[in-house]
Amino acid sequence: MQRSYYSNSISEFIKDNNDKILGQLIRNHDFAADILQRNAWIKQIEILKKELASINRGQIYFEFSIPRMGKRVDNILIIDDFIFVLEFKVGDTEYQKHAVDQTIDYCLDLKNFHEGSHHEKLVPLVISTRAPSVSNNYEISDKLFEPIKANQNNIGSIIAQTLLLSNGIEINPFLWENSIYKPTPTIIEASQALYRGHSVSEISRHDAGAINLSITTECINRIIEQSKADGSKSICFLTGVPGAGKTLAGLNIANERRKAHEDENAVFLSGNGPLVYVLREALVRDEVQKEKEKGQKLTKKQSAIKANAFIQNIHHFRDDNLISDQAPDEKVVIFDEAQRAWTKKKASSFMKGKGMEFDMSEPEFLIEVMNRHTNHCTIICLIGGGQEINTGEAGLSEWVNALKNHHQDWDIYYSNLITGDNDYLADEELKNWLKTNGNSEEYLHLSVSVRSFRSERISSFVHEVIRGDSIQAKSILAEINNVFPICVTRDFSTAKQWLRKKAKGTERIGLVGSSGGRRLRAVGIDVKNEITAEDWFLNDASDVRSSYFLESVATEFDIQGLEIDYLCLAWDINFYFKEDKWNYQSFEGSKWKAIKSEVDKSYLRNAYRVLMTRARQGIVIFIPHGDSSDLTRPPSLYDSTFEFLISCGMKEI
Repeated sequence: MQRSYYSNSISEFIKDNNDKILGQLIRNHDFAADILQRNAWIKQIEILKKELASINRGQIYFEFSIPRMGKRVDNILIIDDFIFVLEFKVGDTEYQKHAVDQTIDYCLDLKNFHEGSHHEKLVPLVISTRAPSVSNNYEISDKLFEPIKANQNNIGSIIAQTLLLSNGIEINPFLWENSIYKPTPTIIEASQALYRGHSVSEISRHDAGAINLSITTECINRIIEQSKADGSKSICFLTGVPGAGKTLAGLNIANERRKAHEDENAVFLSGNGPLVYVLREALVRDEVQKEKEKGQKLTKKQSAIKANAFIQNIHHFRDDNLISDQAPDEKVVIFDEAQRAWTKKKASSFMKGKGMEFDMSEPEFLIEVMNRHTNHCTIICLIGGGQEINTGEAGLSEWVNALKNHHQDWDIYYSNLITGDNDYLADEELKNWLKTNGNSEEYLHLSVSVRSFRSERISSFVHEVIRGDSIQAKSILAEINNVFPICVTRDFSTAKQWLRKKAKGTERIGLVGSSGGRRLRAVGIDVKNEITAEDWFLNDASDVRSSYFLESVATEFDIQGLEIDYLCLAWDINFYFKEDKWNYQSFEGSKWKAIKSEVDKSYLRNAYRVLMTRARQGIVIFIPHGDSSDLTRPPSLYDSTFEFLISCGMKEI
């Protein structure tokens, strides 16, 4: 695969004809290059030929692709044992922060996801052509240099200065550019890339440690095509560990089917309001920006119409089909986090409040809606085990019950994990019925978390912590702590400092906490103060509403299905460890009350499971000291929880 528009040895680049280089850049460009882009390239070519003449070795790349970010680096230079990542700002008279952050982001992307760059020295070099010279700091941490700033007249001398730090080894440019690129995008980045037209194979990992999402997509596409051929109705249950890519797989299927099979009107449905709002807003912002870069004007309102058709709220889909008994337009529907669909009791109670009689669970009703089709249709249910966090969430059992009791003519496909010993389906009778009446498919389970590209064992570690097994947890953390730090502190300021020191470029940091952690308010963390998810997840570090400010706390309801790079989890005593077990309580009025319901206990466990599996690169847990003068914050309960987490191998900071 050609990763750049133009590449050559630096010596040959210097001798190459300028018009020939420009022509190659224009030919490989995705859309017609406007006059500003052409002039920028011309200037880059002239400057680099002059500044690299004294170096005259190594390899140069123009417009090197960074698929995960959907962008291209202006230039990459491979010289000796250095990878220089160049971001040109032609005509700029100062070094803009966004340009510096963007260049660091490119370096981090190469370091984390490009195999040939994992262990090499990376130099982010921002070139504002008309800016004054500044003093640079040639410090390096974990083989990544601090950002270096240059103008059009000192690029060569700055590169030469950097090369003095060489250890004499040379990177092989051919092996480097052909090494494997294994991106693990956030769900926001992935949805934007898919929406732009990238395939899931371009933005998903290909290593043996993770089931290729392309294979899962092929499996489900095969099932849909079989249903079309037979004129039958089918349902697929796609399961996976937290962060394994279930939502990405669902978005990919919806996107592919909408493009290749317009008659199916494939749609991605989710009951997760924040996820829907964030993804829609991300798609709209990205499309408007991309059109602007092409010189086209597109309003957010125009873009939102298309995005809203692609990603819909499951409850709106339900309500639309309550007022009609006709088959919906959609032949293929993907239900994200289908385990969160409502039980009969919850749905009936909600509808009664709206003045409507309703005597079905949501899963039963949603299957009934699709069953109105006289020919084929397919439902894809994305199921996360152990992630029910709301009262009234039905889990997988209600879907299977609806099929067993009302729709036995449907073709059922599921992963064999569902009928094993796991968190997906507890009812043995339903398991046996599914084995007899369904079809087990190997690729309908995603077993490896790819949310955290640094370690795939985070979900296993969290599972042992929630189980209360400190020995197993410590064993796992010992293997992963050098690549995925998990630490604990009693000081909130220390936690915030840790986050800000860890994050580089635009890597996102944020504060999360359990919605039941009501006494965190005493230390300035109010979980009752609602956030606007789009602002928290998408706005930049200059916006006080964004996660970067570490002022607004996201709860399990805000962040489920989404992720950030580094997070601080504020831990309250609604879930505390004492006498070798977890204890459960809720804050009512002015005091804590023990939780006795096993269902409610499972919701609380799952809330902390969700919160602990949202980070891609590292976690710091903040546990307050409590206050002996405040009966609602006894220090002993905070202390015993802290001691348990330390026994799990977490380092105190």
